[in-house]
Amino acid sequence: MSTPDTLPTIALAGPTASGKTAGALALAAVLGKQGRPVEIISVDSALVYRGMDIGTAKPTPDERAAVPHHLIDIRDPLQAYSAAEFVQDATRLIAEIRARGALPLLVGGTMLYFKALLDGIDDMPAANPEVRAQLEAQAQAIGWPGMHAELAKVDPTTAARLAPGDSQRIQRALEVWHVSGQPLSSFHTTKKGASSASAASATALFSLEPDNRAWLHERIAQRFDAMLAAGFMDEVRALRARGDLHADLPSMRCVGYRQAWEELDYQARKGPDAPLNIAHFRERGIVATRQLAKRQVTWLRSMPERHAIACDHPTAVAELVQAMLLRLDQAERNAAATA
Repeated sequence: MSTPDTLPTIALAGPTASGKTAGALALAAVLGKQGRPVEIISVDSALVYRGMDIGTAKPTPDERAAVPHHLIDIRDPLQAYSAAEFVQDATRLIAEIRARGALPLLVGGTMLYFKALLDGIDDMPAANPEVRAQLEAQAQAIGWPGMHAELAKVDPTTAARLAPGDSQRIQRALEVWHVSGQPLSSFHTTKKGASSASAASATALFSLEPDNRAWLHERIAQRFDAMLAAGFMDEVRALRARGDLHADLPSMRCVGYRQAWEELDYQARKGPDAPLNIAHFRERGIVATRQLAKRQVTWLRSMPERHAIACDHPTAVAELVQAMLLRLDQAERNAAATA
């Protein structure tokens, strides 16, 4: 059996609603029966937020009790959480989990986090609250399409890949330029060797991807309906009732939450007795989730090192677990041969 120093790290990525949680728990169950404990590190930018349980499809209390989970409920929705912070936290956790003799299992759909951990992260300047406040004031005056035009003047490469309404990324790109005097795109050519390099060096990346996109679309619709039935709108109402959150926060820009917030804003403008247009919200939420899934699959296809499993096959979970077990056995044989 592997020693803590030679234990590999298994990563499981995939678009939303592809069955990542079921696959991860199935692997943990099989390895647990073999006396090999597993701990899951969440790779999801939405699961970090407390009080956002339904709309993020957060693992249930029973699922989290069955297998230790990390990087869930670690931020208030008022706070941001960056890819750099994820790399720092995940690197520390991988080392700690290995030291406990357990297998680190990275699971999620935030592809930027995976890429930052596995490939290194750009050595960009940290956030600057003063510059951000100035940019927000400017955006109030000219709008985010106007800010996008300003970005095009100083960093046309980044502007070309951002939508004019993508306020969060436009603001970050302008912030980097104001703070460093260099365009954001210039940092993408000189990545530093991330501290994650040694921790993630033995990572095997698996992915769940649909052969038939219609299957995933149906799963997304079913899950969105289940969220609505579980009280998703009440969850968003509770977040709004705090009084300190707003629609431009990274937490409230998560898919589903953004559409719910906008629908509740529209209802409030119509009057306190105005009915909520659930059908309209449902349609917008499902479309946005499908678009997210498409972006996630595009990211995955740019990662040739992954081992893809068709998530719409009836035996997908069994195929995934078998492929992961083979990878672990191979790592143990390699470790024994070099011992």
